[in-house]
Amino acid sequence: MTENIWSYPASAGHTQNADLTGYKVLATDGRIGKVDKHSNDVGSQYIVVDTGVWIFGKEVLLPAGTIIGIDAEATTIQVARTKDQIKNAPEFDKDKHLGDAGHHEQVGTYYDAPGSPGSPGAGPTPPGRPTI
Repeated sequence: MTENIWSYPASAGHTQNADLTGYKVLATDGRIGKVDKHSNDVGSQYIVVDTGVWIFGKEVLLPAGTIIGIDAEATTIQVARTKDQIKNAPEFDKDKHLGDAGHHEQVGTYYDAPGSPGSPGAGPTPPGRPTI
């Protein structure tokens, strides 16, 4: 797992003190939910997405390295993952996240797995989509 998965890419348009709560989150194939929580802690930056009824109210943790664009005017965040990749991600569990370093690593490994868009081993980036 690369350490960059827990940091916003320079090209994402993130502003350090921006409040992303309530932003709509868009996967590569459509809307997945909205930001419920987020962290700007160095080396542990992420968003927690409330998927609503789409996958029965599941909350998922998305490392900041999966984000490819933040549009403050439209209040949207674009991530370099598909709906299915997010649907199959480990569910956000506040207690595990805060008290279990292994959970943080598990989530990071899931999103940074070879073959995931933007991760090592993913192959060339599709035309029109920025690398992360």
